[in-house]
Amino acid sequence: MNVIEIDRLVKSYGNLRALDEFSLRIPQGAIFGFLGPNGAGKTTTIRILLGLLNATAGRASVFGLDARYDRTAIAARVGYLPGDVRFQQRQKGAVFLDFCNRARGGDHGAEIQRLAKRFDLDLGRRIRNYSRGMKQKLGLIQALMHKPDLMILDEPGTALDPLVLQTLYDELRHVAADGRTVLFSSHTLSEVDQLCDRVAVIRQGRLVESGDMAELRSRAPRRVIFKLENGHSMTPAPDNAFHSGDSMDGRITGTWVGRTTTLLDWLRSMRVTDLEIGPPTLDELFHRLYRDSAPPAESSYTSAGEAR
Repeated sequence: MNVIEIDRLVKSYGNLRALDEFSLRIPQGAIFGFLGPNGAGKTTTIRILLGLLNATAGRASVFGLDARYDRTAIAARVGYLPGDVRFQQRQKGAVFLDFCNRARGGDHGAEIQRLAKRFDLDLGRRIRNYSRGMKQKLGLIQALMHKPDLMILDEPGTALDPLVLQTLYDELRHVAADGRTVLFSSHTLSEVDQLCDRVAVIRQGRLVESGDMAELRSRAPRRVIFKLENGHSMTPAPDNAFHSGDSMDGRITGTWVGRTTTLLDWLRSMRVTDLEIGPPTLDELFHRLYRDSAPPAESSYTSAGEAR
């Protein structure tokens, strides 16, 4: 069963198309990563799913309900964290969450307290005295507290330290284990690599790639460094699987895209005296996706996962 179905979605602002016939399916129980650099169309898609924006053309449904006309029914079953979460600065954290609790039926006090303890957040302080990371924790608690069927999180790891990130990941894994669904946008590849079952990549409002993480990892390149005996040269790799980079002191450096067994067979065919093979790197895979399909001036990922 698909919790989210998006069909040929278009969103135009004059001559600019933020979404260009974008289609996507997200199954129930998945932790689904939605990747792309800033301005790719991630937040526009999320706002259309929540009924906060109307599409120019195409259709988006959540729980089989039309995102445009059934947004109240959808909102009752969704937990949402926007990328630019904002609060009434004079309120205390507890007052804000009490308001959210009453708006959602008033039965979630115990879960609020559990999450506040998990995220180590003092609800007795005024929000204006919270750090950026503390405000992010408050936003996460309001999104999680009613145990929604679908969580939509826009850059949820923003401003969180590594220990809090691990707590968040644990909570999201429990959500998925409970048969509920998580969609989160990100441009942090390590976050997606740790957490997601499936991923979609969007660029300039179009779907660039979609698939499960195991399949993507199988296509991710490996860093390979090796040295040949003096007087021996490198033989061509099968199917152009080896992409050579810089070489220094007789050491050949490059990336391998393909089966590891084929790589080992190729290396055995040469006189290799020293060898280093790295793990598959999603960073390089997504760099390649964008290099192959994006104009030179477009935003791309850095090795740390930040858009530039």
